[in-house]
Amino acid sequence: MSEVVPLEEALDDALFGSKAVGLGKAARAGLPLPPGIALSGAVVEAVAGGDAGATADVAEHVRPLGGPLAVRSSAVDEDGAQASFAGQHLTLLNVPSADDVGSALREVWWSANSDSAITYRQRVGLFTRPSVGVVVQALLDPESAGVMFTRNPINGADERVIEASWGLGEAVVAGRVIPDGFRIDRSGQVLERRPGLKSVAIRTRPDGGTVEDEIPRGDAERLCLDDAQLTELHRLADRCEEIYGAARDVEWAFAGGRLYLLQCRAITVVANETPPPATPAELLEHTRLFGGLDRAELEQIGAVFKERRFSAGETVVKEGSGGASFYVVESGEAAVTIDGEPRRLLRAGDHFGEIALIDEGVRTATITAVSDLVCHGLTLWEFRPLVQQDGMIGWKLLQTIARELRAAQEALARARRHA
Repeated sequence: MSEVVPLEEALDDALFGSKAVGLGKAARAGLPLPPGIALSGAVVEAVAGGDAGATADVAEHVRPLGGPLAVRSSAVDEDGAQASFAGQHLTLLNVPSADDVGSALREVWWSANSDSAITYRQRVGLFTRPSVGVVVQALLDPESAGVMFTRNPINGADERVIEASWGLGEAVVAGRVIPDGFRIDRSGQVLERRPGLKSVAIRTRPDGGTVEDEIPRGDAERLCLDDAQLTELHRLADRCEEIYGAARDVEWAFAGGRLYLLQCRAITVVANETPPPATPAELLEHTRLFGGLDRAELEQIGAVFKERRFSAGETVVKEGSGGASFYVVESGEAAVTIDGEPRRLLRAGDHFGEIALIDEGVRTATITAVSDLVCHGLTLWEFRPLVQQDGMIGWKLLQTIARELRAAQEALARARRHA
C-alpha cells in the first residue's frame, strides 16, 4: 500500500491516522470535501528527519492540489471519543504551495512530540510513541464556517448545536469570537438563533499564514447563516450520523455558496440525558490547574468551594479590577472580553481566575454572564491555608503551571517562526 494516497484511499488508521481515514470515508460516501491527500506517519517522520527524497515525493503528490493549502495532523490515536487532542497537534493554514509543505510537516511532527502533547497523551493513558499522519487539502476561502454537534454536548439533548462566524472556522475553534449559536431539532426545525459578537474574521494572507480582519459592527452582530444554510447543515448532520454513527463533532465551511465538510469526529464527551449535579471536586478534576491532583486532594479543595449564581447580563469579573477568586462553571455560558474585544465563550466545565489564587493581581479580562450562570468559587484566603497545610498539593500545582508556561512558550515560538 502506498503511504501517500488520495483521501478516498486512506483506509488504515495505523498508517494514516483517524482523521485521514474518517475523511476518506466521507469522500467515498460522496460528502462534499475539499480535495486532498493523506500522508502516513512514516512519511511525515521521514520528511521531519530531513529525507530529501521523501520531501520531493510529497511535494509532487501535493502539487496537483495547487495552493494555498491546509496541513492538518492526523495522529493514529487522535480524535477519539475519549480524547480529542484538540489544541495539541498543529494545523497550518494557508501554506502557499507544494514546495512549502515539507517545512509544514516538520512543524506538525514536532507539535505531536512537544512536551504539552506528550503530557496530554500520558494524562489520557497513552504511553506509546506518537505516530502522526497528515492530511493536506486545498484551502477554502469561506464566507462563514464553524462547528456543529449532532447531539447537544452539554445536556445530551437530541438536537443539532451549531456555532458559526465569518471567515475561517479557526475563529470559533480558537475562541477568538463569540459565535452565532443555533439549535435545530431532529425534524429540521430551528429552535434557537442567537447572534454572537463576531468582531474579527480569520482570513488568509497573500504571503501565507492567516490574519485577523476587523468586522464592522453591523456585520459583527448580524447572523452569518440563513435558514437555507441551516437546512443544508441539518442534512449534513443526518448524513454524518448515517456514515459515522451518532453524536458527531463536525467542522464545516460555506465557500463560494457551497457547504463543505472539513472534519467529523466523535464528540469527546456526551452528557447524559439527565446529568446529576456535578460536585466541586468533579468539576475541578476536568480543569487544567487541578486536573493533576488525586481524588482525595480534589475533595479537600472542593469542600471549601461555594456556589455563586449570576443572572444573564451580569458582570462576573471586570478587567483591571482586583482579583481574589477562582471560578469553575457548573452551568450556563459566559463571554470573555479583553479591551472590549470578545475572546471566547465559557461553558460548563470551563474555569477562570486561577492566577488570582496565587498573585492577587488585577483581572486580565472581563467575564459577563450570557445566560443564567452557576459557578463554584474559591477565594485565595481559603486556598492559601490548604497549600500551606499540604505541600504536595502546592508542588503538583507548580508542576501544572510550569507545563502551561512551557506550552505557551512553544506556541509563541511557533507563532514567531510563522510571523
